[in-house]
Amino acid sequence: MNGKGLRTEWTIAILFLAPSVIGFALFYVIPFTVGIFYSMMDSTVNGSFVGFENYRELLDSGSFRKAAMNTFVFTGVSVPFLIILSLLFALLLNQQLFLRNWLKTSFVLPLVVPVASIVLFWQILFDWNGTVNMWLQGIGIDRIDWMKSEWSMGVLTLLYIWKNIGFNIILFLAGLQNIPQSYYETADIEGAGQWHKFTHITLVYLTPTMFLVLLMSIINSFRVFRETYLLAGDYPYDRIYMLQHYMNNMFYSLDMQKLTSAAVLMVGGILIIVTIMLLVERRFRNFME
Repeated sequence: MNGKGLRTEWTIAILFLAPSVIGFALFYVIPFTVGIFYSMMDSTVNGSFVGFENYRELLDSGSFRKAAMNTFVFTGVSVPFLIILSLLFALLLNQQLFLRNWLKTSFVLPLVVPVASIVLFWQILFDWNGTVNMWLQGIGIDRIDWMKSEWSMGVLTLLYIWKNIGFNIILFLAGLQNIPQSYYETADIEGAGQWHKFTHITLVYLTPTMFLVLLMSIINSFRVFRETYLLAGDYPYDRIYMLQHYMNNMFYSLDMQKLTSAAVLMVGGILIIVTIMLLVERRFRNFME
C-alpha cells in the first residue's frame, strides 16, 4: 500500500473515532481532571491550594472508612460467588440439555429488564410484608427486616449475582466453545478423568476469559449503587452503606472537596486492581506461549 492510500485509511479511521473520542473527553476525561484539581482546593470558588489535606480529612472520616470497607467486603464476597456460579452454569449449558435454550433465556433476561423493575421484584421478595417473610411465617419463623439487618449484605449479593450472572455465562460459553474438542478427545484416549480434563484443559484455556470476567465483575460490583439506593434510600443500614452512598450524600451537602477526593480514591483503587490483573494476565499469556 502506497503512502497516499495509508494516509486515506488513517483519515477515515480518525473521522470515525473522533465522535467517540470527543464524547469521552468531554464527559469523562475533562470532568475527572477538573475533579482532581478541586480535590486539592479548599473551595470550588476562589479556593486556595491545600495539596492532600482533603484526602487526609477524608481518610480520618469514620463514614468514609465504613463506606470503603463495606464496598470492598461486598466486592470480595460477591465477585468470587458470581464467577464460580457463572462458570458452573456455563459448563452446564455447554452440554446438550433438554431445557438449554430456556435456561439461556432466563439467565439473560435480567440484563434487559429495567433497574426499577428489578428493584420492585426484590422489594416484593424481601419487604417486611414480602413473599420471603410470608414463607417464614408459614413455617413458624419470625419475620426479618432484611434491608435493616445483617442480612442486608446477603440480599444485595443475591441481587448483584442475579443481575450479572447472565453476562458472565455468555462470556464463559464463548470461551468454552473456542477450546478445540481435539484436546478432550486426546485426553479421553489417554484415559484422563473428568476432573483432570477440567483442571488441565478447561481451566487452562479458559484463563484469558476468566480474567475478562473477573475484571467486568469487579467493575460491576462498584456499580451496584442504583439498586441499593432504590432498595434502601440515601442512608441505608450501616452494613450496605457504600462508597457511592457517601459520594452521593457529599453531593447533596455540596461538599465538593470530599466528593472529588472520594471519587479520585475509588478510581485509583479500581485502576490499581485492573493494572495488577492485566500484568498477571500478560505474564500468564507469555507463559502459555
